[in-house]
Amino acid sequence: MLDASAISETLFVDHYVNIRAPHAGDVIAAQLRKTGLVTLDGLLTRQQVLECASRLMVIAPHPHGAPDGLTLIQDTGSHAHRSGFAGLGNGELRAHTERSSAPRPPRLLLLVCLQPASAGGETLLADGRDVHARLADENREAAVALCRPRTACFGAGAGHAAQVFTVQADGRVAVRLRQDGLARWSPIVQPHLPALRSAIADSQQRLTLRAGQGYLLDNHRWLHARTRFAGDRRLLRALGDPSSALPDGFDPHPAAAVLPRTSEPVS
Repeated sequence: MLDASAISETLFVDHYVNIRAPHAGDVIAAQLRKTGLVTLDGLLTRQQVLECASRLMVIAPHPHGAPDGLTLIQDTGSHAHRSGFAGLGNGELRAHTERSSAPRPPRLLLLVCLQPASAGGETLLADGRDVHARLADENREAAVALCRPRTACFGAGAGHAAQVFTVQADGRVAVRLRQDGLARWSPIVQPHLPALRSAIADSQQRLTLRAGQGYLLDNHRWLHARTRFAGDRRLLRALGDPSSALPDGFDPHPAAAVLPRTSEPVS
């Protein structure tokens, strides 16, 4: 049986693209369309991360970000117990997509490790396509309920009414999720949340990032999480929309393709 470090290394290698190679941008664009996930290395400074992000996306501002559009992800010592700020603590971070409360969340997330934790802090990645397929196969009632429009509300105040899975007119599916105090659920889907969490847990793959390593993912397809950590763990994050064409969401597995369409478009 492979140990956790070997599994993490395999995940990194399987999705790795050398950003210094000729035509790396084309390779990354093709891989995003195919799998929605790219792993990278050699990004050791803020300037290198910014240059890489600027080549791959139109960087979107974030409320916690700096003027250059990058956000430093670290334990600030003062944010951990505030709803919506768990990423700036050192505790477990449940599987989620970025900016779930925005009318249209950014398509891409780039996260690069500047300094790993002294213990813990592993990334947990789950392909929404796999989560969606598991639900369709093992708990179809849950899969259908989680596609129903406006069955979740994400964000502070009035928030944004949406659904976990949006099945579009062309059959492609997009995912949107948060699991903190800023997520509110309709009674229609409340009983199905354990099935959703179980499907995510079964789909998650562990990734341990070293300094200079990172990943780029389709934020409408992949869910990411983090384990609790100790030490001065520091990462840089960029969010934005791709510089090249990227179809929205993912093609579902054949067994999940017959789920009903969501009556409203991705918003």
